Amino acid sequence: MSRQTPLHATHIAAGAKLVDFAGWDMPIHYGSQLEEHKLVRSDAGMFDVSHMLPVDIEGAGAQAFLRRLLANNIDKLKEPGRALYSCMLNERGGVVDDLITYFFAPDFYRIVVNAGTADKDIAWMRKQAAAMPAGGNVTITARRDFAMIAVQGPQARAKVWAALPGSQAVSEPLKYFQAAQWTNEFGDLTLCRTGYTGEDGFEIIIPAKRAVEIWNALTAAGVKPAGLGARDTLRLEAGMNLYGQDMDDNVGPLESGLAWTVDFSGDRDFVGRAALEAEPPQRALVGLLLEERGVLRAHMQVFTDKGFGETTSGSFAPSMNASIAFARVPAEIAIGDTVHVDIRGKQLKARVVKMPFVRHGKVLV
Repeated sequence: MSRQTPLHATHIAAGAKLVDFAGWDMPIHYGSQLEEHKLVRSDAGMFDVSHMLPVDIEGAGAQAFLRRLLANNIDKLKEPGRALYSCMLNERGGVVDDLITYFFAPDFYRIVVNAGTADKDIAWMRKQAAAMPAGGNVTITARRDFAMIAVQGPQARAKVWAALPGSQAVSEPLKYFQAAQWTNEFGDLTLCRTGYTGEDGFEIIIPAKRAVEIWNALTAAGVKPAGLGARDTLRLEAGMNLYGQDMDDNVGPLESGLAWTVDFSGDRDFVGRAALEAEPPQRALVGLLLEERGVLRAHMQVFTDKGFGETTSGSFAPSMNASIAFARVPAEIAIGDTVHVDIRGKQLKARVVKMPFVRHGKVLV
């Protein structure tokens, strides 16, 4: 049976259509995926992302442990509240998961991992800690006592401030990829200026037992719910990868458009480094804009003059009134090239474009 977030009954009461997502019963939409997408681009919408898992990494060895665990360099986080996006790799250089790590103190970090990989991630972290002297001098704690709500859109911050009195003073100074811990009437909250939509806003980590109250407070402030359907088209337009589609255990970051998240500087020996350095990438993840009538989806064959490729994510893009996709193609393919995609037996023309397609409500392609 699918797992349920603390907001499950609230979604049912709101008329959500629920589907299985990574073993969780989650809202795909509340009536119109298209309208929810447009709402986030123009105003503000909120998503229940409580299926994702915060994991606390604590102890004297926390920084050293994360320096080895993550492909990006945790040493970049100098100030409490700073966050870092990174991949966690296996020894072959494949992606175990992509995640965000928040730094709160030299002996306290919080990582948010994906729902479908949570159990695998915890096991991998513990295996890596066990391989270090004294178990890495860290404790790894899965925090299922937390829930998460993402509020996204150009009016998201203002509406969060209206819903949660006192939050503006705590979170207005935050820059993108910063977070603040805050204790209020609802308990201990973490306000993270991060998101998965290409819009401004917060991802808020909250006590699970207060999730319904906070959701209702946001509703009273004029924030409407949005489902995972809109979240997927929003992240696609924003050029943001989805684990399991755009990369996985067998595909590394250098072939997934994530080279910018791998820090090869210095002699830091992170898991997967040797494999990445031993095998230069033969493929690249690029954006495609379909120039003929049709809809791009995942797992469509791509024909190029350098060889074959395959789409990894694809959909109709509501903000662009066009169909777009990510595609893994031979590394020689360049921005501006024309390729062809097999859609129902027809080879339709698409143009290779720079990602993101849309950011902060503005079409960039």
